[in-house]
Amino acid sequence: MVDPEDFRRTFRQGARAGDQILIVHARTDEERNDRLVGFVVPKREIKRATGRNRVKRQLRHLMRDRLDSIPEGGRIVVRASGRAFGRSASELGAHLDSALARAWKRWESK
Repeated sequence: MVDPEDFRRTFRQGARAGDQILIVHARTDEERNDRLVGFVVPKREIKRATGRNRVKRQLRHLMRDRLDSIPEGGRIVVRASGRAFGRSASELGAHLDSALARAWKRWESK
């Protein structure tokens, strides 16, 4: 996801779920059939760019395996906190799976 409007819509209209490590915002866009994922790692949470980029790379790799589970037209924004830095891929994956499942459940109940 690169369009700021996609991020904005997903933050405002999407269902939100998460914990102290990751927050996931999820929604579907019925007019489109592609799947988009964006990542936010705030500078105030992780000061060094190398740390922010490392977390984004880990999350991007984890999401690649989960793209098939996203419905067509799905829009997801994953926001990482400073506590995500230094976590193993398996830990981040568990937090991501949990947050994704809860966000989609909330979106479907809307």
